[in-house]
Amino acid sequence: MHVLEDTIKEILLKIHTHRELYVRNEEAVKQHLIGHIFRTLGWEWDNPFEVRPEEKTEDGRADYALILDGKVFAYVEAKNLGINIVKNEKPLRQLGRYCFNTGVKYGILTNGAIWVVLKAFEEGSRLADRILLKINLEHEPPERSALKISLLSKDKIHEVEKLSTLLKAFELSFDGLRRAGFSDDVLIDYLRAGRSNFISVDKLTGLETPKTVYVNDNGWKAIPLSEQSLRGVLLAVLMYLYNRKEGSEKEEIRQVYEHLRRIQLEPSQILSLLKTLEEEESINIAVEL
Repeated sequence: MHVLEDTIKEILLKIHTHRELYVRNEEAVKQHLIGHIFRTLGWEWDNPFEVRPEEKTEDGRADYALILDGKVFAYVEAKNLGINIVKNEKPLRQLGRYCFNTGVKYGILTNGAIWVVLKAFEEGSRLADRILLKINLEHEPPERSALKISLLSKDKIHEVEKLSTLLKAFELSFDGLRRAGFSDDVLIDYLRAGRSNFISVDKLTGLETPKTVYVNDNGWKAIPLSEQSLRGVLLAVLMYLYNRKEGSEKEEIRQVYEHLRRIQLEPSQILSLLKTLEEEESINIAVEL
């Protein structure tokens, strides 16, 4: 997910720097923005077995066809950045006709910044009812837009309808519980507590093999481990603290990190140091096994 977040940040930088180009030039949007996203999503953009440009339909040519198992799974229609594809329904209806007339169930409409995923046909439904996802890279945090747009990855797109429904249900439930007075931290702690392999530091015995370490510092954050051990957890947390410190505090953390990296510690000593860090830095630490 971090790679996709980085790609979205790169896209936003391109839009900020060259907005006028993307407003007037649809081809630049295709090459610089849309292709970049799909490549990060795992699509071989230059492989005609996976992506076919200018795919002919009865109503015209779709900009791209995404191929799964030898069949067209979805059409992608591109517009320049000057077209508001949310307020202007004409491009979405055009995409819907491409899909309907060729029996392709899904369509993706994008101007590089806004992405709309459409289920092309369903008896008795309106166009608005068949929109599975709306993603606005410029108006949403990268973490949020990355999760939504990841449903278009080559590995997940075959379940895009089911996953988008689950995501909407999750958002509605989360917002409802928020309005009922539950804080984000309480709700996230509840979700994580349901996973038996997610353990806080005070419950560790020292014999575990951690896969990931999390720090709750105004919200839970995953921290990469250089080694899957309790020692690796301690070093990862110290590196996290080093990156958020300044001045003399930063230097003190660096010295502690370098010292602990060179010596052997018993599991009980590591656990004691982690608990001390929790108290002194006002953070919570947990590991996933």
